[in-house]
Amino acid sequence: MSGRFRAAVRIFGGAMVAEVLVLGVLPLLLVAGACWDIATFKIPNFVSLALLTAFSLYVLAVRMPLGVLGIHLLVGAIGLTIGFFLFALGYIGGGDAKFLASILLWIGGGADAIDYALIAALVGGALTIALVSLRSLPLPAMFVSHAWIMRLHDSKSGVPYGVALGAGALLVLPYTEIFHAIRV
Repeated sequence: MSGRFRAAVRIFGGAMVAEVLVLGVLPLLLVAGACWDIATFKIPNFVSLALLTAFSLYVLAVRMPLGVLGIHLLVGAIGLTIGFFLFALGYIGGGDAKFLASILLWIGGGADAIDYALIAALVGGALTIALVSLRSLPLPAMFVSHAWIMRLHDSKSGVPYGVALGAGALLVLPYTEIFHAIRV
C-alpha cells in the first residue's frame, strides 16, 4: 500500500468517515443483502446502490489516488461482467450479479479479489451442500407457517447466493487494503 494512500486517510477527518464506512456501513449492507436474499431470494437494487454510494464516500474521505481508484473500478466492472454472464447461464440471479460487482468494487484488485473469490465460492459450496441436505429432511411443523422458510426448504428453489457473497466479503474484509488503510 502506498504511503500517500495511507497518509490521505488522516486528512480532514477522513479517517473517521472511512472507519464508519468500512466498519459500520459496509458490514451492515453486506448483512442486509444476505438477509434479503434468504427471505425473498432477491437482493434489492438499493442495497447495491447503497454499497456504490458508500464506496464513493469512502473514496472522497480517503482521497484515494486515481490509480488505486481505477483498479477498484476495473475489478467492479469485471465482477459485473462475470456476474451477468453467470446470470445469463442461470447460475445466479440479477441481484446477485449486482451485489457481486458492488462488493468487488470495495474489495479491489490483486490478492484481495482472489481471496474473496475463493472464500465466497467455498462459502457458497458449503451453503449449497447444507441446503440440499436440509431439503432432503422433512420440515418441522413449527416452520411450515413461515413462507420464507418454506421457500428455502423447497427443492425447486435455488440457493440464496447473496449469503455466500456477503459472508465471503465479511470474512475477507479484515485483510483488505481498504481495511488496513483505516488502521494507520
